[in-house]
Amino acid sequence: MDSIEKAIRNAFEKGDPENREFREKVYRAAFAALDRALKTNPAMTVEVAINRRKSLQATITEIESEFMPAAPAVSTGTANVAPAPEVSLNGNGAAKAPSVSIGSPATGVTPVVPDIMPDATLPGGPVEITEKRSRAERRAADRAARRAEKQRPFAAMFFAVTLLAMGGIGAWWAVQTDQFKSAEEIDTSVRNPPKTLESEDFSPDGGPARPGEVDQARNWITVFTPTDPTDVSTPSGTSAEVTADDTGSFLRIRSGSTGSAISFDVGQGLLQQIAGKHAVFDIVARAEDGKETQMAVDCNFGELGDCGRKRYIVGYQRGEYLFEMDVPDKQPGAAGTIAINTDIDKQGKAVDIYEIRVSVTE
Repeated sequence: MDSIEKAIRNAFEKGDPENREFREKVYRAAFAALDRALKTNPAMTVEVAINRRKSLQATITEIESEFMPAAPAVSTGTANVAPAPEVSLNGNGAAKAPSVSIGSPATGVTPVVPDIMPDATLPGGPVEITEKRSRAERRAADRAARRAEKQRPFAAMFFAVTLLAMGGIGAWWAVQTDQFKSAEEIDTSVRNPPKTLESEDFSPDGGPARPGEVDQARNWITVFTPTDPTDVSTPSGTSAEVTADDTGSFLRIRSGSTGSAISFDVGQGLLQQIAGKHAVFDIVARAEDGKETQMAVDCNFGELGDCGRKRYIVGYQRGEYLFEMDVPDKQPGAAGTIAINTDIDKQGKAVDIYEIRVSVTE
C-alpha cells in the first residue's frame, strides 16, 4: 500500500467512512495537499505533476469502489463514455484543486472525480461484478484491521510536511519584503547627518536660530547678499526687489499665486570648495510684517546631488534657517542653484532674504 492510500485510509478512521460526504472531504483534502506540495517545488515539471495527480485519482477510484455495492448484471454493449476533461495547470505544473463528486452508491458505477479521474463506466456498460465484490470484501477486512492500529505515522508525517511547506513560503515572503530588516538597513542612501532635515522634512515651529546664536567663528562662505542680486532668477509670476529698513538691506522675494520658486546661483567654484565635505547652509530671512508664511527650500548641485526639500515656518522676526548635507567628493561640472518658494499655500506672501552662506567641515 503506498503512502497516499494509507494517509487517506487513516483519515477515514477519524470519521465515518460510510458517509459519502465525509469521504468527499477526505478526497478534496488529499488533492489540496498534493497541489500545495507541487506549488512549493519550483523544479516540478508539468508531466510529473500530471502523473502524480493521475496516480492520486487512480488511488481514490480504487478506494471508492469498495463503498459501492455490486450492480445487477446488464447487457453488454458499447457504452457512451464522455472524454476525459482537460487538466488546467498553473505556471509551475500544479493544477487547481478540483471539486470532488462521487457517484450514487445505488448505481454500481465507477466513482467520478471531475477533471482528474479516468472516464467513468456509464450504466449500460459491462460491470465486473465478481471482481468488485471480492475486492470490496478484502478491503473491508483491511479497514477493520487498520482501525485497531493506534499509531498513524504517515498521516503525522504528511501534516508536518504541509506545515513546513507553509512556513517556508511565509519565511521567503518575509525575506523578499524586507520584514526582518530595520529601518536603518532598508535605507541605502547616504548617511543622514545629525540635525539634517530629510527630504520634504518640516519644522513645525519654524526652527530658526536667533541672530548671533549660530557659531560665528565658522569659516562662512557667502552664497548671496543683496548687494549683488544679479545671480537671482525670477520666473514669470514671481518678483525680487532689493530694499532696506532699520534691520539692514535685504531682497524681498515673492512667489506669487503660481507658487514658482526664486533661484539663487551657487557658483561652480564654490561647489568645488564644499565637495567631499560636510556643509552647513544658513539662510538669514524673515517674513513680511504680520504675514507669517511657510517657506520651501530646494537645491540642485548637479553632480554633487541635492539637499532634499525643506520647509520652514517663517515669522516676522529675523532668523537663521539651517540645513546640512554631506557633499560627494566629485568634480562639479557646472554651477548649482538654491530655490526658495516663499509661500507654499500660494497666497502671495513674501520673504526677506538678508544673506545665504555656507560653512564646511572635513
